[in-house]
Amino acid sequence: MATDDPHHDDAPPAKGPRPWDDALLALAFLTRLPVPARHDAGPGAIGRAGWAFPLAGLVVGGAGAGVILATTGSGLHPLGSALLAFAAMAVLTGALHEDGLADVADGLGAPDRARRLEIMRDSRTGAFGVLALVFATGLKATALASLAGPGVAALVLVAAGALSRAVLVPTMAALTPARADGLARDAGRPPAWSAGLALALGLAALAPLGPA
Repeated sequence: MATDDPHHDDAPPAKGPRPWDDALLALAFLTRLPVPARHDAGPGAIGRAGWAFPLAGLVVGGAGAGVILATTGSGLHPLGSALLAFAAMAVLTGALHEDGLADVADGLGAPDRARRLEIMRDSRTGAFGVLALVFATGLKATALASLAGPGVAALVLVAAGALSRAVLVPTMAALTPARADGLARDAGRPPAWSAGLALALGLAALAPLGPA
């Protein structure tokens, strides 16, 4: 039966962005912040909210930038500041991306797809995963410490935080989930508008860095 109640269960899902709900859902998905997001938003809700991933990235990158600026003038070597910044970002995200990198590195040594997926699902981290984390963190921290001053380093962290989360969305839209019961399947495939808006926001975050 038809109803005028916009919150009725039969109402179709929103086709476009829902700024507040989507931003909270993106923060809840990509960080450990205790935001009041609706985790029962339905199948595919995270994919539809993908356009807001760069906004969550701004928060994560901003946390790292805050550490860089807070340690300026403390006498700490720039490499130490960079490592602390990445540590703060990992805590904020629950090491979500670091865990994924370690899983991928461990899985690369598997002889076939089935074994690779089995290894990646294992909560334990193997030698390849540990090495990948050490080398990746060391390279990122060294590159950040080599930039011209803490102000530039802070801007780079914010911009990279937004852009790196932005590219997740078209990747999710283009690729098929590896498992039928994994996190990617539950998140849903982002619609084209969500992927496009995410990329636009991620690229816009580069503007403060100026021309190359």
